[in-house]
Amino acid sequence: MKTTKGKPTLKPFEKWNIDQLRGQFQVKRVRTLPRLEQWIAATTTFSKGDKDYVLRLRDFLLENIDFWNEEELKFKFIGPLISTIRFDSEEYSAFLDRKLPAELNGEKITGIVDFMVATGKVEPQEPFFFLHEYKKERGANNDPLGQLLIAMYAAQSRNTHKHAMYGCYVVGRNWFFVVLEGKEYAVSDAFVSTQDDVFQILAILQQAKAYIEEILAARQ
Repeated sequence: MKTTKGKPTLKPFEKWNIDQLRGQFQVKRVRTLPRLEQWIAATTTFSKGDKDYVLRLRDFLLENIDFWNEEELKFKFIGPLISTIRFDSEEYSAFLDRKLPAELNGEKITGIVDFMVATGKVEPQEPFFFLHEYKKERGANNDPLGQLLIAMYAAQSRNTHKHAMYGCYVVGRNWFFVVLEGKEYAVSDAFVSTQDDVFQILAILQQAKAYIEEILAARQ
């Protein structure tokens, strides 16, 4: 580990990529996982009002996706869409732009997580679900899957209760869902938010909330 004036250097999440995760922590991608297949097959029903609202969001995205930067994508589409799920209760909350430190194999890492659902009100305690947003496709300095996975892997190491970690990363109009169990992870095909896939995206997000509540209920 590199040091600065005798102190360990914290390696931020944005400095990690898939190759580094695989080489340092033996995190392995598998073709699929039963939990992922079950998750992305989620179903739900929408009221007429909710359906009309989502359609307006979808059309707004379709008209502007080629012009927005990352912050505009988050503020004008991702945030309003996720707000319909209401990832907040007495036991867990949605946290934005929060730091998540961890120590893995003797290396200290930390980073700012775009969006996570975790127990706690003031500070995130035990995380369950992560969302990471990017406007551009993967490039030399941009590996959204790697940055999502290092956050999920860090959270997994911190959690007292071991359970599957759920996550999602967004590249423009494309949403990819990820499950991490131990050192194995699987990634869904893209769900395209400018198409009718937007309703399946919402169903999957709603199911993530249901999984969180199931995990917490099992402890009572």
